[in-house]
This record gives sequence, structure tokens and C-alpha cells, in this order.
Amino acid sequence: MNPIRIALDKATGSAMLLRRATLCAVIAALAGIALLALAGWFLTAAAMAGAAGTLAVQAFNYLVPSAAIRLLAILRTVSRYGERLWSHRAALEAMGGLRASLFARLAAQDSRTALPLSSGDAAARLTGDIDALEDLVVRRPSRTAGLMAAMAGVMLAASGGWLSALLLAVMLAALPLLLRILARRLTEGPAQQAADALGAMRARYVELASARAEIAAYGLGDRVMAELAPLTHRLDRARARLFIGEGVQAALLAAYSALAVMLVLLGADAPAPLVALALLASAGAVEAMAGLSRTAFRQASVDAGLARLAALDALDALPLDDTPAPSAATAQAIRLGGVELRPGARFAVTGRSGSGKSLLAEGLAGLRPVTADVALGGHLLAACSGTELRDQFALSPQDAPMLAGSIADNLRLARPGINAADMVDALHVACLDQRIASLPGGIDYRLGEAGGTLSGGERKRLSLARALLTGRPWLLLDEPTEGLDAATEALLISRLRIWLDRTGTGLILISHRPAPLTLTDRQVPVSAIAPLPSQGLPGVASAA
Repeated sequence: MNPIRIALDKATGSAMLLRRATLCAVIAALAGIALLALAGWFLTAAAMAGAAGTLAVQAFNYLVPSAAIRLLAILRTVSRYGERLWSHRAALEAMGGLRASLFARLAAQDSRTALPLSSGDAAARLTGDIDALEDLVVRRPSRTAGLMAAMAGVMLAASGGWLSALLLAVMLAALPLLLRILARRLTEGPAQQAADALGAMRARYVELASARAEIAAYGLGDRVMAELAPLTHRLDRARARLFIGEGVQAALLAAYSALAVMLVLLGADAPAPLVALALLASAGAVEAMAGLSRTAFRQASVDAGLARLAALDALDALPLDDTPAPSAATAQAIRLGGVELRPGARFAVTGRSGSGKSLLAEGLAGLRPVTADVALGGHLLAACSGTELRDQFALSPQDAPMLAGSIADNLRLARPGINAADMVDALHVACLDQRIASLPGGIDYRLGEAGGTLSGGERKRLSLARALLTGRPWLLLDEPTEGLDAATEALLISRLRIWLDRTGTGLILISHRPAPLTLTDRQVPVSAIAPLPSQGLPGVASAA
């Protein structure tokens, strides 16, 4: 399906806006052609009347043509404004919907089989590649307008003679093919190189930006700039080739326009005012067709972007619920090796550092493949879908990721429909309610990247509060009290025990500190969970 149509279908009202923009573009193009033609006739006729003497001048009606020229100029200006307004609005709405849809599908993927995209690569696809498609949407009305203007130009050129009209029609008919050939030769390679270079630069920049604090602390700015320099030079070279191609294309188009006007003049056999009308109408028709030139020039960049978006668009087959309800999945039993754990059980996974405990927790949450002998509801994890695992487990990981937004925004990630009272209750259990209340704006206090001003322990507790709000049958906690003093740790454990008793939620705990282990009834050594022999891959028990 046409990628423009896909984008427009995702934004309500965008197709109507684009039709309005197309109508305005057609009106502007036709008004421009008529303005040039009438101006050519008027100037020539006025000059001839002046040369004919005083009586001819007095008989010449210059008021009506002058008023018509003014009206056409106003109509062209207003129509162009309408075209810009509605085409850009349609593009913004359509591309906003497309970005949101693709991002949602990326987020809905099963992490165990997800596309191997870095954050920088994903950002490049959702920004630069879609920007190219947006430009094509904005220019779409000019294509229809160009064709309508070409037809009008041929009709007006006929006033100079049938041969003039025929020659102009041939020139205009050949122009799109010529433009495609030129665009392919001049822009296809540089456009692909520019898209690849921009994607590589953005990906690397995002990676380095995440370590900006360390870069500043260790004075690595010069080394970072030196590393980025080859990527920026590569992008600059590709863009320079694109700009050169655009200049060559513009020069050839100007020469083509002059040739078309010359042929119309050679084929004309009418009075001078009509010949002038035909000449300027021909020039206006070729100029209107220049919109096809700009579209053809951008098409190579668009194609390069679409090739990168194709992998994301293939995610369209994935089921996607934009407004998921709170998890109401029936709690399933878990089997770890030979140990059966009923819903609501509380147990700890133990083992030395690097033995694979965190990998097991991430595998249960559906974030990575697990090749060990672990089952949910009688089915090995590999046979469970990502949705099934997400419906069962709420993970508060060892490294608590935070959204660059408000505290409430971070808590709302748990599920839709969370109100302020739910948030305050979860923050109370996590022993973070007083700290949040002391911040300007409370739960509406905005965090920077990676949690902003919150300490490591506070980010861990905010992640815990978010996990509590999911309402899922099993709670996965990886080092929940790391970074806490003994008093806060004891209070957190007490409140969490009361919450677990009240909700009947199962607990899977990973902790090297002894105090949190009092929440559990039994311990399962990670070394007791053997890898599956049929997989031929190291399991969780042997992960480092």
C-alpha cells in the first residue's frame, strides 16, 4: 500500500485536510498561469495600442485587465497560503499518528524476539526517516496542481497556434520522465548515503549522550568530538552531493523551460498579444511542473527512509491494544527446575553474584529468552507469549529506568486509569510518600533523564511503587533495598509485608541483604535450575 495512504489513514481528518490543500494548490497554479498569460497579453496589447496613436489608446480598455490581474494575484496568494496551512497540518497529524503507531508497535514487541535496534537507531527511524515521508506528504498537492497547470498551459498556448500547443504538450509530457531519470542519476546514491550516515551519527550520538556525565567528569569531550567527526564528515559529503544534484537539476529545468518557450514561439502564427499570452502561459506551465522536479528530487531520500521504516511497518501484524485494561489474568503456578510454587507463594532466588539471578527475573518478565528449566502454568517460558508473561509478572529491576517526565508520568506507566490516591498509596508502601510530598508540585514534580535529582535508592523505590500499581499476580523484586539505610529498609519491609498479605500477590525476591529475605517462605538456589538439554545453549544457571 502507498506509504502516504498508510500515514493518512492513521490520522483522522488528515485526508480531508490534504484534499483541501490540493484544491488550493490547483487554484493557485491555475491563477498563476492565468496571471502570466493575461499579463503578457495586456502588456503587448497596450504597447501596440500606444504605437497605433491617441485614438487607439483612448479606445483601449485597460481597467478590466488591470482589475483581473489584481484579482488573480490575490487569489494566487490566498490559495498558496491555504495550501501551506492545510498540507502542513495534514502532514503533522499524519506523521504524528504514524510515529505513535510505530513506537507503540516497537513497545508491544516480545523483547525476546524484538528487532535488534539500538535506541539511537530507533530514534533515527522515528525522526529523520519519517521527516522525509512528511516532506513527500507536504509536496503531494503540488503534483496534482502541476498536472492541472500543464493542461491549462497547453490550452492557453493554443491561442498562439495549434503547433505551439502541440510542441508544448510534447515538452510537458516528456518532463516527468526526464525528471525521474535525472533524480535517479543525481540523487539516488547520495540520498542513501545521507540516510545511512545520519542514522549512524544519531545512533552514536544517543549512545554518547547517555554517558555525558562521565564524559564531562573525565574530560573526554575532545575524544568524543574526534570520534563523531568522521560521521559528520560522511554526512556532510553526502548532503553536499545532494545539493550539487539539486543545483544541476534546477539549471537543467531552467534550460528546459527556455527551450519550451522557444518552440512555442517558433510554432506560433497568431497576433502578437496572443503570442505573448502563449509564451508566458508556456513558461508558467513548465514552472508549475517544477513541483514534480522537487518531488522527484526528494523521492530518493524518501525511498531510503521507507526502506528503513519497512521493518517497523512489518510489525503491523502484531496485536496492539492502545488502551489496555488493568491486568486481570489468573495467577499461574511457577516451576523452577524441580520446585513447584503455587500462586501467592513468596520465595527468594539465591546465588552468588553473576550466577544468573537477574537474568532469570528478566526472563520471567519476558525481557529476554530463558533456556533453563523454568515453566509457567505448566508451559516452558519459551512457549509462553510476551503478553502472557507481562500479565503475570511486575518487575522492579536492579537498575530502575525512569521516564523523563513527572513522577506521576512514571507511575502511570504501570497501567491506565491510575488515580492520585492509588499513586499515594503505592508511594507510601515504598516509603517514598513523604519525600515526594516535599518536592515542588508533589507527584507532578518533573524528573530529568535517568531520574534527575532522585538518588539511586529513591529511584529504586519509585520503581517498586510502579510495580505495585500494575496489579499483577507476581511481584519480581531485584535488590529492592539496595542503597537504603537500615531504618528505611526495615520500614519498607514492614509495609511491603502488609501489602502482600492484603493483596495475596506472589513474591519472587533477589537480594544479597538478609533483611528482605524475611519476606519469603523459602529459598531456591539458582544453581538448582538446570539448563534445558535440548537447547544446546547455556541456561540461566550458568549465566555470568
